[in-house]
Formats: sequence, C-alpha cells, structure tokens
Amino acid sequence: MTGKIVAASEAVAHIRDGAVVSVSSSSALGCPDSVLRALGERFAAEGHPRNLTTIHPIAAGDMYGVKGMDHIARDGLLSRVIAGSYPSGPSSLPMPEIWRMIVEDRVAAYNVPSGILFDMHREVAARRPGVLTKVGLETFVDPKREGCAMNARAAAAPIVRREGFDGQEWLFFPNIAPDVCILRATTADARGNLTYEHEGAYLGGLEQAIAARNNGGIVIAQVKRVTAAGSLRPHDVRVPGHLVDFVTLDPEQKQTCETPHDPAISGEVIRPWESFDLVAHGVEKVIARRAAMELRAGMTANLGFGISANVPRILLEEGHPQAVTWAIEQGAVGGMPLLGFAFGCASNADAYVPSPQQFIYFQGGGFDLTFLSFLEVDAQGSVNVSKLGKRPYLTAGCGGFVDITAHARRIVFSGWFEAGAEVALDAAGLRILRPGKFAKFVPAVEHVTFAGPRAVAEGQEVLYVTERCVIRLTPEGLRATEIMPGIDPARDIEGASGGIVRLAPDARPMDARVLCEGPMGWAP
Repeated sequence: MTGKIVAASEAVAHIRDGAVVSVSSSSALGCPDSVLRALGERFAAEGHPRNLTTIHPIAAGDMYGVKGMDHIARDGLLSRVIAGSYPSGPSSLPMPEIWRMIVEDRVAAYNVPSGILFDMHREVAARRPGVLTKVGLETFVDPKREGCAMNARAAAAPIVRREGFDGQEWLFFPNIAPDVCILRATTADARGNLTYEHEGAYLGGLEQAIAARNNGGIVIAQVKRVTAAGSLRPHDVRVPGHLVDFVTLDPEQKQTCETPHDPAISGEVIRPWESFDLVAHGVEKVIARRAAMELRAGMTANLGFGISANVPRILLEEGHPQAVTWAIEQGAVGGMPLLGFAFGCASNADAYVPSPQQFIYFQGGGFDLTFLSFLEVDAQGSVNVSKLGKRPYLTAGCGGFVDITAHARRIVFSGWFEAGAEVALDAAGLRILRPGKFAKFVPAVEHVTFAGPRAVAEGQEVLYVTERCVIRLTPEGLRATEIMPGIDPARDIEGASGGIVRLAPDARPMDARVLCEGPMGWAP
C-alpha cells in the first residue's frame, strides 16, 4: 500500500482555512458521509478549518438518516454554501441544521442550478473565465430577481450577472475554483484508481476532481474497499489515481441512506418487471395516468420528483415498461426510476451517464418531454418548486429543474389543483367535497423556478395536469382544455383559482380511462 490510504481524520487535516471544497453527492446517493463527519469533528476539536466555501452540484445528505451537509453546518466552519439542492424531507422531522443556518442568515447560501455548477467545474478546470448560459433567465437565478441568493448574506455578495454577448442577453457565472474535492466510489486500488461498481450513479466526481487538481488543490476519495495496485480493470476506472491524493475507507458505507446494497441499483442484476410495486389507485394515480397519455413509444423523457415520478409505473402496469427511455439527472438512462428515498436511482438501467454529460443533454433540450411537479403556478404560467414560505426546508431547491426546463420542447407539470382539498373519486368521475386549504394557482408565485412568459416567447409547449383539469399555457394565460368528469368548471376551476385559470372555448372532457381500476389501455 502507498501513503494514499489514510484515515478520514488525516485526510481532512489537509483542508486549510478559507478553502473552497467541492463535494460530489446526490442527496442520499453517493454521499461521502464519513469524510464530512470527520471534517465536522476536526472543527469541533480544533476550531479549524474555518470559513469554508462548499460547492454541492446536488445535495449531500438528507433527512432520512445520512447527515451530509449537517456534519459541517457549524458557525465558523462554514461561511458560504453554493448548492444545486439542499437536504429535504418530511415535516415530521426536525429542520436540518444547514437550513437553520440559512434562514437565520448565519451563512451566505445560494441555490444554483445543478447543471450550471457542473459547467462551472468544467470551465474552471480548463482555465476559462466562467459559465455563459441562458439557463435561468427570468427565473430566481437571474440577478433581475434573486440572483440565486437564498438569504441577505448571499444577496450582499452576488455570484451571477447579466452580460450582453453577440446581441443577446446571457447569465454569466464567474468561476469559483475549488481547493478540495471530496468524492465517493466503491473500490480504490493502492494507487488511488477508483471504480464505481456498487454505486447507483457516477455523478460528477471526475470533473470535480479535475477542477480541484488543475487549480493546485487536493482530492479526497471515500471508498468501501481497497484492493492491490493493478487489480482493477482499466475500463472500469472512472477516476484515475493520478488525480487522487487521499483515499479513506468506510466499509459500512451504504449505497443510499437506506440501502446497504441493492445490485439492481448498480446494474449488477436485472429485476423482473413484476417485482416493482404499482401505483395505488387514487387521485395521484389519475394525474399520473393523464400525464402518461402525452407519451409515445420511442420517446426519451426526463422525470422529476413528486407525482411525476409515478409515470413510469403507469407504463409498467400497461405492460410497456420499456416503451419510453427515462433519463434522470443523476445519470441513469432507461430502466425503472425508483421512488422515495431512492429517487435518483434506477433499476434495470440501460446505461449510467456522468451527471455533467447528462446535463449537457438536458440543457440543450435533446429529450422529447419532461415530467415535473409544481408547488404553485401563477397567472402567467410561472412555476415555483424551490421555495415554500416559512418552511423552506420542505423543498430541496431547484436541483436540475431550471436546467431541464430552459430549452425543453414539451413540459408536463403535475400536481393537485388545491392543497388539502377533500374529494370523492369513483368510476364516474371526481367531486370536490371540501375546498382546499391553500391555493396552488395564485396571482404571483413566491419564487420563479420556471418563467411562463419566457416559455411562451420561446414557443415551448407547457401543460399542467391536475385532478380537475388539464391546463395549457397560452399567450393569453392559463386555459383549461380538458375537464374531469364530475367537476363544475365555473366553481371548481375558475372560481377556485380566482379566475387565474379560465375555461378554453373548445374544452372537452378528460379521457375517462384514467379513472378505471385496472389498466387503462395505453398503447405505444
């Protein structure tokens, strides 16, 4: 063995005060938790390192058990955090400490689209000046609005500006060079070569490592096991050893925060299709079914969290699990995207693409359509998924949402028309028994994660699928084009939305097949 194999405590001893630390993770997937824990423990014991900036293209840790960011969410240790997403989870659990620091303005916090953060690593590695992009224009990312700032400390130190180039308006993110990269793999040999055979995604570890090393920094890799030099198949090495300075061993690292090791997640075995749970009959299944009707065989579709995540299970129940190729931001292509704490993983995938390359595909709009969810929608069709009033920790931030929607040709948003409404659902239709407690169609959204007016100007096709109706974004506003049987449009749609959603002149009944108990007869 060489000197690269060290304890986590020794590895983090090389992180200096004021360093910029790039962390490769995706919430519960691929989190280098033991290294982050060691970093927090070093600060508790020594008071160093201080005033770190951490960069997380996708969140590190969640609220289900892996602490991730919370290990380092300490006053004095962390001065600035730049993340595509943040830990999120159910309201029954306490607020993560990183969120407490954000809402109490104890750390400068920014929410930058995940794809832009991966772009930033590529640009800084190549010594180019920064990221020039149209991703995020007119959204909260734009300095015309919040400029990615999540609190007053961040707003006082902008990280993005508008620039004119070639007669057009762009967003420019000046590079932030990492001094340290912390990543995770499955196996390291004595030379530091890394393989990912038990991981559910490659994420962006290679790009983050190159960015750190090209700027004179260090790379720390957490792995599950160590093997002899020369014993790894070269084609399997995802991060070569010349980029890696320190390797730390955690034999107990889990595949996800709740999964010790599922070989179907890492592509080692193929699960029988009948082993996947179907969506229970109910309102959310009805919404997912109507969304699925936008699909045709041979399409490639992106998928987000929430009700939309059920759409692949709809096709599974119809007997066509492979009619559509799913592409998710963590990198899986094909197969069956998983739900709950395992969201971001897929079983039976055709391929695993590194996240930075997946985001190039997304940002350029190469896929056929995307299925996403919404917290609220306003009169101009703008969508908020990234901020929720006084309980922001219940959302994860934007993640890849802004990258995905920037140039998508077709977007299908899914969600309840109102929050907390009591409804009756049967084969004849849906009836509103009690109105919702909170409106989801509002005059103006709290946070613009998707800009409706820009979508109209760019000619994007945008639908909002709810249990009451299907809504289309038009230059004149939101128009309900399909009505669920049993719904009174004047009362339950126009009235309930305060006139924000209007009935289209050619509105028709929604396809009643979405209401049936068994398969609805979706055909490729």
